[in-house]
Amino acid sequence: MNNPSDPKIDPQMDSAGLYREEVFTDRKVGAIRRLTPVKADGSPDPGRKILFVGEAQLLTSAGALPLSFEIEASALTEAVGKYAPAVRQAFESAMEELQELRRRAASSIVIPKGGANLDPGHLGPGRMPGGKLHLP
Repeated sequence: MNNPSDPKIDPQMDSAGLYREEVFTDRKVGAIRRLTPVKADGSPDPGRKILFVGEAQLLTSAGALPLSFEIEASALTEAVGKYAPAVRQAFESAMEELQELRRRAASSIVIPKGGANLDPGHLGPGRMPGGKLHLP
């Protein structure tokens, strides 16, 4: 969420979209969150579907990257059985997204208008020559 003090943002919770959250973990591979729909008073809401969300961490050279992914299941045992293929898909999607971000970063180097004047004398103290990297 952005800055909640921004008048354009309404940080009001949706009382019709509440869930009770339970976390299940094997303490080795990851976790599964079961989100059970509830009414505003906390009682179960049988009119909405229970959701399962898997969580894992992708270890990168920059540190751990959290992965979060939905698991299509109607019961916890089914979600546990579908965890491995879902985490593999989330990993592949994350890798594709990282490659796309790298590709965009490499192809979006912006050169200042009028060309770059690499004469250090025109820069003034503490300034560096060259363009800037622009990430969309």
